[in-house]
Amino acid sequence: MSEPSAAPYGAAAPLVALRGASYAYEDGPTVLSGLDFDVVEGRAVALLGRNGSGKTTLMRLLSGGLRPRTGTLGVEGVPVTYDRKGLTRLRTTVQLVVQDPDDQLFAASVAQDVSFGPLNLGLSDGDVRSRVAEALAALDIAELADRPTHLLSYGQRKRTAIAGAVAMRPRVLILDEPTAGLDPDGQERLLATLGRLRDTGTTVLMATHDVDLALRWADDAALLTPEGVRTGPVAATLARRDLLARAGLGLPWGIAVAELLRAQGLLTGTDEEPRTPDELAALAARAVPGA
Repeated sequence: MSEPSAAPYGAAAPLVALRGASYAYEDGPTVLSGLDFDVVEGRAVALLGRNGSGKTTLMRLLSGGLRPRTGTLGVEGVPVTYDRKGLTRLRTTVQLVVQDPDDQLFAASVAQDVSFGPLNLGLSDGDVRSRVAEALAALDIAELADRPTHLLSYGQRKRTAIAGAVAMRPRVLILDEPTAGLDPDGQERLLATLGRLRDTGTTVLMATHDVDLALRWADDAALLTPEGVRTGPVAATLARRDLLARAGLGLPWGIAVAELLRAQGLLTGTDEEPRTPDELAALAARAVPGA
C-alpha cells in the first residue's frame, strides 16, 4: 500500500509550505530532516505524533518562530524572508497559539492583551478596537474585555490567548494542544468556537495526542513518524495501523468500532461510520427503532 503523500489534495496549491526543511537545536540532535509539509487553505488538519517527534518544532517553523537550518518556508509560493518585513507578512498569514496560555498572556487586561498584535501592525486606534471586539466575540469572551488576566480561569486564559491570535486575522491558525487541561464542557465549547472560525474562512492546524478528537474534528491527519510526515484524509490515515505504530499512537475508538461492526455485518458500505459514542447510539437507534 502506498504512503499518503505530503500533499494529498490533488491540484490544490498549498497556502503555506515547507520544502526540505531541517532543524536541530543547539547542542542537540536533529529534530526534523528534509521535511516537506503543506498547509492547504480550507482544510482542518490534526498534527499527531509521539512526544519528541517534532510537532512543536514543526509548528514554530510554520509560524516563523524558528528558521529552518536547511530548506525553505513559502507563503503562496513566495519564500519567506526572515527580516522585519518578511516576518510581518508571515505573521499576518499564520498565527501560533502555544499550549500553555500563561506563556502567551502578559498584559493587565484581556482587551489589552488581545490588542497587542494589531497595535504592532501600526493600525489606527479604531481598527485596533474593531479587531479586538471581533476577536473577543469570536471566542465568546466579550464580557471579559476589562477582566484582569490574572483573574481568569484556565479555560478563559486559553480563549484569550486564541483571541490574541485571531485579532491578527490570520488565514492559518495553529494551535498546540488547545484542549489540554480543559474539562469536557470546555473542550466542546472550544471545538464549537474553532468550527465557527473555520466557517468564516480560517484554516486550522491543531497538534494533539488525542486520536479520537482528531477523527471527529479534522479533515486530514498529519502523522509525524521517524521516516517523516505522512498526511492524508483523516479516516483513511488513522486506520493505518502501520503508520499509527510508527507515530506511537493507537487506533481511534471510532475506527475500531466501525471495523467490529463491519465484521459482524452490522455496518454496510452505505452507512456512515460512527466516530463518537453518540453517533454509535444514533446508528443503533436507526437500525433498531425503539431500541
